[in-house]
Amino acid sequence: MDLTNKAIIKELLEKYNAKPEKYLGQHFILSKNALLKMIAAAEIKKSDTIVEIGPGPGALTRELAKTGAQIIAIEKDPLMIEILKETTADFKNVKIVRADARQLSVSDTDRKGDKMGINLGKAGYKIVANLPYNIATFLIRSWLESENPPEKMVLMIQKEVAQRMVARPPRMNLLGASVQFYADAKIVGYVPKEMFWPRPKVESAIIKLIPKEKPASETASAFFSAVKAGFSQPRKQLLGNLSKKLNLPRDELLKIFQDFNIPAAARAENLDLNQWLKLAAKLIHK
Repeated sequence: MDLTNKAIIKELLEKYNAKPEKYLGQHFILSKNALLKMIAAAEIKKSDTIVEIGPGPGALTRELAKTGAQIIAIEKDPLMIEILKETTADFKNVKIVRADARQLSVSDTDRKGDKMGINLGKAGYKIVANLPYNIATFLIRSWLESENPPEKMVLMIQKEVAQRMVARPPRMNLLGASVQFYADAKIVGYVPKEMFWPRPKVESAIIKLIPKEKPASETASAFFSAVKAGFSQPRKQLLGNLSKKLNLPRDELLKIFQDFNIPAAARAENLDLNQWLKLAAKLIHK
């Protein structure tokens, strides 16, 4: 069953009286090569547990299942779940869960707060998914900040968002600094909009995220206080932004800049992650 064939996808949708839902960001992948690139980037072992978000008809799900790993497919659309049951019926290692990924936690308990959780015990897991553009950033941030982050994420997301996540000076940005604080990020490929049905308005990218060791809460708090202040007015000088938002004297900040070889006229976009980490650590003691 070739679920990257548009005609086959349309037949399945018609059979179940379903259609691509715009509000769910459903754009079905038509590129087998893109799917195989995601599988390769995830470096899946048979002993792995893979969480997939928004599997749709199951093109990626089937390729994931072929690895022999345990697959947990999270789908919100009830009609798509019925299709998924058919397209993955020949795989015993696929578990389908009806849930909204935004309300789901992946932890070592069945419930976390008011969120329904996937119980993985103490096992690690990876996330491999073609994410809806409208919730991708929210989900990635939630997973990176969670108590039990994944070992690895390989995600298809909007090209421009992926590029912002991996940005380096002089194009650093708040999203990039935030993601790189928690994970090593790398774009492993691009997917043109012609490779989806319905065709989206934007290009896509496959991004690989490997979470780092979870930082101490004090470190995270200091870092985000600094970067949010620094990027509060991105086109203005960093010195002024930090002085205003953190209520610190400019002369004290200028001395810190000199200690870290940061030019007085630098903007937030000019600092790399290590400079941000050093700056935040220094500012927390002010």
